[in-house]
Amino acid sequence: MVNLWVSEICSAFDDSPVGTKVTDIVKFLEAAETAVAAYDFSKTRVPGQGFLMCPEVVPFISSAVGRRSSNPEDYTLREHRGVVAAYLKRQFAAPVTGCALVVYTKQAYFDDPDTTTDEIVKINEEHRCSHVLVAILGFSGPQPPSLPTYRLVWNLAGGNREALVWTADEIRQKAVEAVEYDDIWSTVAG
Repeated sequence: MVNLWVSEICSAFDDSPVGTKVTDIVKFLEAAETAVAAYDFSKTRVPGQGFLMCPEVVPFISSAVGRRSSNPEDYTLREHRGVVAAYLKRQFAAPVTGCALVVYTKQAYFDDPDTTTDEIVKINEEHRCSHVLVAILGFSGPQPPSLPTYRLVWNLAGGNREALVWTADEIRQKAVEAVEYDDIWSTVAG
């Protein structure tokens, strides 16, 4: 049985998140838990770290992105993960064409370098989860790169164990994909 915990960095359930917004929590969680139950976490590059394509949740989310605009009025300043940046206003979010979920087994989440001791204690004391929902990536247009530019660099700097096994060619390809995607799409907020 799958019991999901939503990580403290996943803001999709907030009233005014940066990125993907969950619009129907109950239906989203039902579909997500079904997808997680069917996923084989032992066959990932880093055991326990899953990247699940999950079209079943598309009706229950608002996209994380919209087409980049040259009009400053289309953007809002927001703080996200300790950094203030400009984000496209939610009203400009493109229709959702797909969704990926970043989900870790509980142990893989505990082993992740970005997981705080406070969150580990909270999960152990308050919640009996089997898996942790780290991110919801509702996208539009072509499937985005697995990591946006900043997260790609963050992971290369030690933010995620999977980056330790990437080859130089994989890193270059991921960088090209991230830049090409960022040239067209902008993250939304609100």
